[in-house]
Amino acid sequence: MKSSTLRAWSWVHKWSSLVSTLFLLMLCVTGLPLVFTHEIEEVAMHQAWTPAHPDGPRLSLDQVLETALARKPGEVAAFMSFDVERPVVNVTTVQPGKSGYSFQPIDQTSGDPAPSVAGHPVMEFLLQLHTDMFLGLAGMLFLGAMGLLLVAALVSGVVLYAPFMRKLPFGAVRARKAARTRWLDYHNLLGAVTLAWVLVVGVTGVVNTLATPIIAYWKDTALKELTQAYDKPAPSNERSSLAAAVERAKLALPGKQLQFVAFPGSSYSTDHHYAVFFHGDTPLTAHLTTPALIDARTGQLSAVAPTPWYVKTLSLSQPLHFGDYGGLPLKILWALLDLATIVILGSGVYLWLVKRGSVQ
Repeated sequence: MKSSTLRAWSWVHKWSSLVSTLFLLMLCVTGLPLVFTHEIEEVAMHQAWTPAHPDGPRLSLDQVLETALARKPGEVAAFMSFDVERPVVNVTTVQPGKSGYSFQPIDQTSGDPAPSVAGHPVMEFLLQLHTDMFLGLAGMLFLGAMGLLLVAALVSGVVLYAPFMRKLPFGAVRARKAARTRWLDYHNLLGAVTLAWVLVVGVTGVVNTLATPIIAYWKDTALKELTQAYDKPAPSNERSSLAAAVERAKLALPGKQLQFVAFPGSSYSTDHHYAVFFHGDTPLTAHLTTPALIDARTGQLSAVAPTPWYVKTLSLSQPLHFGDYGGLPLKILWALLDLATIVILGSGVYLWLVKRGSVQ
C-alpha cells in the first residue's frame, strides 16, 4: 500500500473515531443494561396480580375502549395492544395537538385498572438517552450519523491493520513492549474479534434512527392510494365497531397472531382506517408485522398491506440491535461484546492521547 494511501486511511480512522467516540461510549454504556431490560424490569417491577373474574366473560374491545376514554376525557385513542400472559388490554390515548401519551392497562374481565407493565423509570430514561438523547428526531439522526462514522472507523481500521498481520501472528500481544504498544495490540485484537458484531450493531443502530422517516415514507407512498377516496378524516363518533374490525382483520390473516391496533390518525395508520397488526409465531416472524387496514366508517377490509422491505428491515433491526431474539444466552454474549467495545473505544482514546504526548 502506498504511503499516501495509508496516510489517507489513517486520517479517516483517526477522525471518524475521535468525532464519534464520546457518543459511542454513551451508547455502549446505556446499551449494556438495555440488553437486559426484560430481566431487570421483571425483578424490579413484578407485581402478583389476578384478574377480577378469571373464569368470567371478557369485555368486548369496544367496551374496553369506552372505559379507557371515559377515564381520560378529551383524549382520543392512538393504540391498543394485548398482553400475552394476562387478560389485559393496553389502551394508549393522547390529547389532540399534544405529544404526551396516556397508557392504561385494563382488566378485560372487569374493566378495572390493571398493574402497569410499562418500563421502569430508570430503564425508560436510559432508553430515551440511547435513542435520541432527549432531542427527538434531530437527536436520532445525529446518533445515526455517529453510527455511520463508526462504520467508517471499522472499515479504515481493518485496512490499517491488514499490513501488520503479515508481520505478526494474528492476535499477537507484545506484552514486553511499552504500554502504548501493548494497548495498540489489545485494541487491534479486540477490534478484529468484535468486528462483525460491531458492524451488525452499528448498522442496525443507524437503521433504527431512521424509524420516523421510514414510517412516514411508508404512509406517504404504500398507503397513500388507500386515502384518495376520502375527503376528510373519520371522526370518532362515525367509526364502526372496533371489535368487528379486529375480527374482520383476523379473517383476512388466518394463522397470524394479533399484536396491536393503530387507530385512525395515529403514526402507524391513516386518518381513515383501523390498522390491525399481526405477527408470526417463530423467533424471526415474531418481529415481522403485517397490517390489515379496515375502513373505520364501514368496517370493511380495505387492504392487507404487507410491509415493504425497508419497513421489514426496520422491524428486524430493532431486536437484532439488542440481541432480543435468542434468549438470555445471546443477551449475555451481546453484553460481553458490548464490554469489549467499550475497551476498544477507551483504548483508542488512550492511544491518541499518548501519541500527542498528553499522557505517558
